[in-house]
Amino acid sequence: MIETIASPTLWAITITGVVALLAFDLALTRRAHEVSMREAVGWSVFYLALPVAFGAWLWMSHGHGVGTEFYAGYLVEKSLSVDNLFVFMLLLSAFAVPTDRQQKVLLYGITGALVLRGIFIAIGAAALAAYDVVFLLFGAVLVATGVKLLRDTLRGHDPETSPDRMRVVRLARRIGLPPFAVVVAAVLTTDLIFAVDSIPAVYGITGDPYLVFVTNAFALLGLRALYFVLRGALSELAHLGYGLAAILVFIGAKLGLHWGHGRWHGVPEISTLLSLGVIVVILAVTIATSLLLGPREAAAQEAEVEPAGERRAIDADLADGPGAIPGHRSEMNAPPSRHL
Repeated sequence: MIETIASPTLWAITITGVVALLAFDLALTRRAHEVSMREAVGWSVFYLALPVAFGAWLWMSHGHGVGTEFYAGYLVEKSLSVDNLFVFMLLLSAFAVPTDRQQKVLLYGITGALVLRGIFIAIGAAALAAYDVVFLLFGAVLVATGVKLLRDTLRGHDPETSPDRMRVVRLARRIGLPPFAVVVAAVLTTDLIFAVDSIPAVYGITGDPYLVFVTNAFALLGLRALYFVLRGALSELAHLGYGLAAILVFIGAKLGLHWGHGRWHGVPEISTLLSLGVIVVILAVTIATSLLLGPREAAAQEAEVEPAGERRAIDADLADGPGAIPGHRSEMNAPPSRHL
């Protein structure tokens, strides 16, 4: 049996409100223009204030337990969405999307992703109600994703964003879709890939499909404006991968303990309030260490690269032979021009 706080009327009001916000955003992006920082910050504050106010209403109307579940789920979704933004930035750069068209691409992709995520949320709720082992499956997915993210972060691997390697892009081009539609398809597909871990992560906080939906909706609705605010600052969050990996592994363990508690009462459970506290601490430590230690680590990496660059320059000078001007290659040894 699926337990939810939402009546059919509340579902109808919520979906109507989400559609109205999307329509409003579509109207705003109808005229292509480059988004200023002032505009992006203004809309980001608006889309951050909405979930805060909505959570306060849930807290007063349905109790502190439901309010805590919403805030914890929203924090998880929002932190994971920041990671999405980094990939979106790489995608838009790879497709060479003009700056005045980027917000429309993002909005179309987010709208499609929201519809498909709603379907995934419904399927997840039905599966959890029918088979309690799904909690264990979701937990395993989150732990595996967290471990992979940590490994990639340690190795310095960036996500693959080459359009030519994406199957959906090759398919869209094969059937003759215009370039704009191809870019939107790439953004939509990327978001759905991220949904594989983000939706189970919220189900690790709450089993109410309504709360899972509204946390996803609020996180996605503010993504367009947040992209333009954080576009230049994302590279400063050097430790974001570590924080997200820790959150995913923690929630995966929480889901595993929840499944175990249902079978053996001696297995402890992690409360929602404790989960919220852990998530807040992880995010705070991630941001603080990124801002404090990130510049030092970047400077140390540059210092390691410089000697190698100097060695290559010396080798190049020696290759030019005696009498050559240091630092300059002879025409014979110069690489062929790309224009020839």
